[in-house]
Amino acid sequence: MQSCHKRKAWETLAFAALAVVAIASPAAAAVSSGTTVQASPSTAATGQSVSLSATVTCAGDPSGGLGMTFFDGSNLLTTVPVGADGTSTYTTSFTSTGTHTITAAYNGNDNCDASNGTTAVDVTATPTPPTPPSGLCLLTCNSLINISNVGNIYNVNNYFGSRSPGKSDWDEDLTSF
Repeated sequence: MQSCHKRKAWETLAFAALAVVAIASPAAAAVSSGTTVQASPSTAATGQSVSLSATVTCAGDPSGGLGMTFFDGSNLLTTVPVGADGTSTYTTSFTSTGTHTITAAYNGNDNCDASNGTTAVDVTATPTPPTPPSGLCLLTCNSLINISNVGNIYNVNNYFGSRSPGKSDWDEDLTSF
């Protein structure tokens, strides 16, 4: 008798599970998506900021889910949310020169399947600033004032400073200068 009750309990449980499966509406299948990524600028110097912008196209709402993950080659950069418009952005910089392959991997959600896209960023060495000229420069070197001509300034001041008292600048014969 006890085995009959156990069998009835299992039959009841199986029937209840079948009823739940039959009555419940099937989940909507996620539709395919596509991802594009752009880098601005696409050529940068080491240490320069680069904005990565990825866009998901999908018939459903691509927001939510696990977001967009950005990679530099196989190195994980970050994961950021995806907006309802399908966009996500991330700003980074690079410490090594060469071509960096950037992948934006959309992780999908209930509405949209996962997808990814790639772009390249060419990174060059940061330019070395020019060596400044010797001597003291005021404002900008080789333009308005360059102290390397101090002797000439002294001679002009000495010439005008040795005038006789009471004479104006116009009284001097400037043609001899």
